[in-house]
Amino acid sequence: MDSSAPPDRTGLHRVVRLVALLNLAYFGIEFAVALAIGSVALFADSVDFLEDASVNLLIAVALGWSARGRARLGMALALILLVPGAATLWTAWQKLHLPLAPSPLPLSLTGLGALVINLSCAVMLARYRHHAGSLTRAAFLSARNDVFANIAIIAAAAVTGLWWHTAWPDLIVGLGIGALNADAAREIWQAARAEHRDAG
Repeated sequence: MDSSAPPDRTGLHRVVRLVALLNLAYFGIEFAVALAIGSVALFADSVDFLEDASVNLLIAVALGWSARGRARLGMALALILLVPGAATLWTAWQKLHLPLAPSPLPLSLTGLGALVINLSCAVMLARYRHHAGSLTRAAFLSARNDVFANIAIIAAAAVTGLWWHTAWPDLIVGLGIGALNADAAREIWQAARAEHRDAG
């Protein structure tokens, strides 16, 4: 990396690369567990980890772009954020045909691991969330929303294991994750459109 780059941009570049690697690594773990226990919530969250890795890699590439170019990419990222929601709806539809409850212990442990990763990423991204407009806002909002999603996954595991041994807690949380991503996509799209108008 060019040593003459401003310290903030250098730090942001380092952070988004680390966040991308963490998300990519945990995607593999969570996706495997989701398939093994048949969890809609973990499946939705694992797809979200893959989306977060993609978002942060794109940010690393686009840091040197013009304000208009970053705004256009921000709008593209808003559309990318809808992918986990669509995947969640499809998985939930399939789950309704075979509504077996996922195993609570691996569900809760995997959700706890995801919480640690996402909380770490949100803390790292927090200081940069206004640095490159809608791009870093996309990364921060996604990590922040994922923290709430992971808490809900752990709660669903507790409800399933202790009180209500059905597929519904997992399904409800999975659909909630999709809704969070849709709301983040709306916020990022609005911010990117405003930046594009200002740059013009």
